[in-house]
Amino acid sequence: MPARLLVLYGHPTNPSAFDQYYASTHVPLAKKIPGLRSFTTSTGSTASREGRAAYYLVAELDFDSVADLQKAFGTPE
Repeated sequence: MPARLLVLYGHPTNPSAFDQYYASTHVPLAKKIPGLRSFTTSTGSTASREGRAAYYLVAELDFDSVADLQKAFGTPE
């Protein structure tokens, strides 16, 4: 059964610095996670009915199984 990990990022103090670091450092590391089948992130602003959403960015990491997801937590990436 497939498994999905959602990573929710709050609003950074410096959005442009966060975006640069996330794209150039964090994403390449995440894509090296063994067993990772799919990696997607939200694009653009997130919002809720109450206005600004609690999260700046949402990342979705998909694996073939819960076992594969659990193995990924034991890797340096």
